[in-house]
Amino acid sequence: MALHFNRGSERDKRKALRSNASDAEQRLWRHLRAKQLGTKFRRQYSIDAYVLDFYAPRLKLAIEVDGDSHFTAEAMKYDRERTTYMNQFGIEVLRFTNLEIFENIEGVLDTIERAVKGRRTTSP
Repeated sequence: MALHFNRGSERDKRKALRSNASDAEQRLWRHLRAKQLGTKFRRQYSIDAYVLDFYAPRLKLAIEVDGDSHFTAEAMKYDRERTTYMNQFGIEVLRFTNLEIFENIEGVLDTIERAVKGRRTTSP
């Protein structure tokens, strides 16, 4: 079986991304860490060559934080392809903009919490 998750070859990339997290990612992480929403999230988790901002392995739930660079036509196409790829592994991907995290963190957390509860009831 091929190794898809958190391959050693992507370790340096993940570490660099954690060290250079955006302000929005740092803010959201403060709410996700230490099982605050009832499940363990990991930061900068890789699946093949893709690195997810946050991932709950037990629930197969990914969270992506999108800054301005994600709103070009090319980037939106790339994000759709990435999401489709994750879906093939049974992973649900939630996307939030930096603006949503800064202006509506409670709404973002509510959406994540609902997804966690929903995934928990459908996970084996």
